[in-house]
Amino acid sequence: MLAEQYQETITWLFNQFPSYQLIGSKAYKPTLDNTKKMLSLIGHPEKELKFVHIAGSNGKGSVSAMTASVLTEAGYKTGLFTSPHISDFRERIRVNGKMINEKDVIDFCLKVRSYDLDFSPSFFEVTFAMALEHFKNEECEYCVIETGLGGRLDATNVIKPEISVITTISMEHTAILGDTIEKIATEKAGIIKSSTPVIIGKRDPSTERVFRNVAEEIDAPLYFAETLFHDQYTLPFLGEYQKENINTVLNIISILQKEKKIRPIESQEIQNGLSSIKSNTGFFGRMEIISDSPLTIFDVSHNPEGIAATLSALKKINNGTLHILYGSSADKELDKIVGLFPKDCKLYLTTFRNERSLTIDQLQRINSKMNLNSPIFDNPKGALSEIQSSANKEDTILVFGSFFLISDFFA
Repeated sequence: MLAEQYQETITWLFNQFPSYQLIGSKAYKPTLDNTKKMLSLIGHPEKELKFVHIAGSNGKGSVSAMTASVLTEAGYKTGLFTSPHISDFRERIRVNGKMINEKDVIDFCLKVRSYDLDFSPSFFEVTFAMALEHFKNEECEYCVIETGLGGRLDATNVIKPEISVITTISMEHTAILGDTIEKIATEKAGIIKSSTPVIIGKRDPSTERVFRNVAEEIDAPLYFAETLFHDQYTLPFLGEYQKENINTVLNIISILQKEKKIRPIESQEIQNGLSSIKSNTGFFGRMEIISDSPLTIFDVSHNPEGIAATLSALKKINNGTLHILYGSSADKELDKIVGLFPKDCKLYLTTFRNERSLTIDQLQRINSKMNLNSPIFDNPKGALSEIQSSANKEDTILVFGSFFLISDFFA
């Protein structure tokens, strides 16, 4: 009964409020007013919580999960808010790794349905309010909040964090955030708060001036992540690029300690947090090995910079032919992305169930336009099974291009 009621509630939640996961940029609300109204209705839980706020183009999900896991291992009751989810809506809202329970989701939505709203919040705004109420009820000592899209006008930007974090900046969501790196950096810099330390995960000449100007204007202590002996720490995932994310996390912990926001955390606690990232946060799908023979890897990278990092990491471990099963939302820079794939790889294209997926017709046009001659599938599971059957044991299979593609394997 509860399971049925939960599924009905999730269906209502997706259908009642516009969701970026389903309809893309049309769901984006370029204002904080709705979030403020939602939080006012539920008693302003944000005023009773401590936050780490994390934005960025690539790495923000990894850094959010690592930070939450380390704080959990250090003994702090830690809330984690991320998006999107892969198989279950509740993945977005966790406390010490445990997903919000179905009854709490149902109860919150019943409460929202009882309000006579004179505004139209988005799915993300409602979900964020749900998360903060849950974290308050669970008496979380720290909450790690990943922005959804951008920063300045992201629904999460109503919080006053203990520290703000911006991982990396790349060209993404240009129709919403701007068509230059500087414009996108300005939007991300919107999470910087007055007199609150901010860490920039990667120093880049094209964005450094933006961050310095914003930080100086509002008197926010600005840090560029310094190398803090990250080689001594390991993650249960592949990918050299994760070292940069680990380093950002070490800087977060260091500055929180320096500011006396947390107690000193021992190096073993940090390693325990990194090693336990899956159980502590549900983190999944970042260069994750699904099968060993042939080596099969799932990855959720979806923009050119993230995909380039994934492919670079694979060069060091692939001993045979690289097979790529690629699926994408229709709004991605496909010419640029497909141009990154190794010339000698075997490329397979697939749709996925989410409405934002490229259609068979669109994939056929891309195939023709770019002279790919790639097989096209309408079922990712069937495609992977066929590829695994035909690949040699020493080959590598990479399944990537979208969170939504990966989610189809767990439906």
